[in-house]
Amino acid sequence: MGGEEEARAEPARNTGTDEPFVQIKGVTKKFGDVTAVDNVDLDIQRGELFCLLGGSGCGKTTLLRMLAGFEFPQAGTISIDGIDMSEVPAYERPTNMMFQSYALFPHMSVEKNIAFGLQQDRIPRSEIADRVHDILKLVELQDYKKRKPQQLSGGQRQRVALARALVKEPKLLLLDEPLAALDKKLRKQTQFELANIQEQVGVTFIVVTHDQEEAMTLSTRMAVMNAGRFEQIGTSTEIYEFPQSRFVADFIGSANIFEGRVVEDSADHVRVETDLCEIYINHGQSVAKGSQIWVALRPEKIYLSKNAPEKPGPNQATGMVDDIGYLGDTSIYKIRMDNGLILDVTAPNQIRPMSRTHAITWEDKVYLSWEPASAMLLNS
Repeated sequence: MGGEEEARAEPARNTGTDEPFVQIKGVTKKFGDVTAVDNVDLDIQRGELFCLLGGSGCGKTTLLRMLAGFEFPQAGTISIDGIDMSEVPAYERPTNMMFQSYALFPHMSVEKNIAFGLQQDRIPRSEIADRVHDILKLVELQDYKKRKPQQLSGGQRQRVALARALVKEPKLLLLDEPLAALDKKLRKQTQFELANIQEQVGVTFIVVTHDQEEAMTLSTRMAVMNAGRFEQIGTSTEIYEFPQSRFVADFIGSANIFEGRVVEDSADHVRVETDLCEIYINHGQSVAKGSQIWVALRPEKIYLSKNAPEKPGPNQATGMVDDIGYLGDTSIYKIRMDNGLILDVTAPNQIRPMSRTHAITWEDKVYLSWEPASAMLLNS
């Protein structure tokens, strides 16, 4: 899309060098007649925290297992740090994997769980002690080293599993749904802890998750997968604000999506005629006049008011409140438009209401509007 470059600023985080550390080229994996991964290409930079995001059965875990060496592709190549991994078994790869279940040994203490892999590699005792001490300090579990896993909270067990994976100093750490076992509040807290630890150690992380919020919080970049292919690869901002397809717009966050026809195409704006209203978008895209196209509008980008606009124009619509969902920090409004369409609108609850006299409520007539930059044109 034209005119988007300035809008795509992303918070700084280590994104590594320009030379790809992991290179996936034309990789395909089938199980019988089912294609789990379908001819995908991907470059991941050294030091990135990269997320593979998608729903169940999209191929993300199969791709992770091929990186680990637990599965092998039928076509294509996977290289890590410039070395082709096609013939390299899992135990000889510069990788380690952290599983969703954590797989901690219940009869061993925290420090013995962490030391186990180093002992199997016959590392000298003094070096094992030093490395275990350092990693316990990193994950802030020095005071819990003598405890057994069942004596720890879910978040603490997650950090033990992470420490056990990192203590072997892999070049690449693969994490399969690492936070899925945690409750929502702890998961949010641990997302930032995990990102901070990755920043400190500088190891390249590849995380598989189905949780869009988790992927957006953790990742330097992510790939959205669907039916074995990448729908879009980019930063959180790029994928949320500039989705390239209806699937991505609907999968990441929520979106009101409707079909329209391009009635004006200029270098700096596009006008689209839809069943909702005429939509004016002030960033250009190469779209021929008369083309049928899809438009997406995020619920939080829409202004909701009981007062009519001062003058009519594009990006305005009228409807009635059909339903309301109160979520504490925000409210979700289901707006039935004059033509029967249902739109989702979200609004922050910035003031604790002492009186509902002036609040928008069920069956109110409301006016919707949005900024020219808010609507998104979708290529497919």
